[in-house]
Amino acid sequence: MSDKLMHTPLNNLHKNSHARMTPFAGYEMPLQYKNGIMSEHLHTRSHAGLFDVSHMGQVVLRGNDFKQTAKALETLIPMEVETLNVDRQRYGFFTNSTGGISDDFMFSNRGDHIYMVVNASRKEDDIKYLRKNLEPLGVSVRNLENRALIALQGPTSQKVLEEHFPKISKMRFMDVSTIPIAGAECWVSRSGYTGDDGFEISIPSQAAEIVTTSLLEHETVELAGLGARDSLRLEAGLCLYGQDIDATTSPVAAGLKWAMHTSRLSGGYKEGKFPGAEKILSEISDGTEHKLVGFVPLGKAPIRANTELFGHGSSSDKIGWITSGSFSPTLKHPIALGYLKKEYSIQGNRVNAQVRGKLLEIEVTKLPFVKKNFKK
Repeated sequence: MSDKLMHTPLNNLHKNSHARMTPFAGYEMPLQYKNGIMSEHLHTRSHAGLFDVSHMGQVVLRGNDFKQTAKALETLIPMEVETLNVDRQRYGFFTNSTGGISDDFMFSNRGDHIYMVVNASRKEDDIKYLRKNLEPLGVSVRNLENRALIALQGPTSQKVLEEHFPKISKMRFMDVSTIPIAGAECWVSRSGYTGDDGFEISIPSQAAEIVTTSLLEHETVELAGLGARDSLRLEAGLCLYGQDIDATTSPVAAGLKWAMHTSRLSGGYKEGKFPGAEKILSEISDGTEHKLVGFVPLGKAPIRANTELFGHGSSSDKIGWITSGSFSPTLKHPIALGYLKKEYSIQGNRVNAQVRGKLLEIEVTKLPFVKKNFKK
């Protein structure tokens, strides 16, 4: 791949909006705007933030019919696909032969095809992987390079979209629909990555700026960058691929058993038959050494990623590590995610984080840090 950064269709809009740009997953992306990360975060929690996520991969899988496409995708993931209703979406992840996670994504049933949104850092590898494994099964894999993707997140997001399409209020969490916005055909899902109500909107690239500008005209909508996106998802206890989960991470340890359907697990009518199934099913049965948990530092200093964790007393054995940590604008104190040996992971238990040679006390807490506000 070229060292030159790629641009999303909204690059000019970001620069005209005085964004502070940063390299991310091969793209030049907005980290924050003039009001700063804290302001963008709080505005999204109270009103609506608009995020450019066009760097993500958008993919269409198409076989002779949905059933064929679904069965093919089920060979790569521990989720039930065939039972997914039309215009509904699910969270999923690819597993590898050692029981790790090679990427996580969203996928939806659009009637005659499956639409997927995969992580920016993994999209080239994901598309190669899908083509290698699905095309021999008669399923085509199309990379949608001509569409942008934005996320409108926050409690007023429905009100904003109602001005363009009044029936948007009937959509539930994880519903998917095709609606017109500013004259463009947009694919809209009621989902997101902040823990708040909101929508993700796929737009033809040539209409991306027109649609985005029309949404920004609403008094409650403000642009938000990658910085606020990260702090919002952390408050919601949502994993970031490449940081909280990766190819070495057990989905059981990461607390993702909820995403694996019982039909694919031990005793299910579609038991196993996905990469790493033997390892993952044994971990569900026997448990894992570590478990992903939330932490609240007892001091004012945030505990950052890669910080090592130790027990109390004279023991010098590492019992865990932090994967994500920052200040929570909503809660007004630091929070963190990390892996901890199972016997230490009880809520309320305190362990030590080693920060610049000092041991700082942190407490295991429940997830999410901030209550989710999805429309059920």
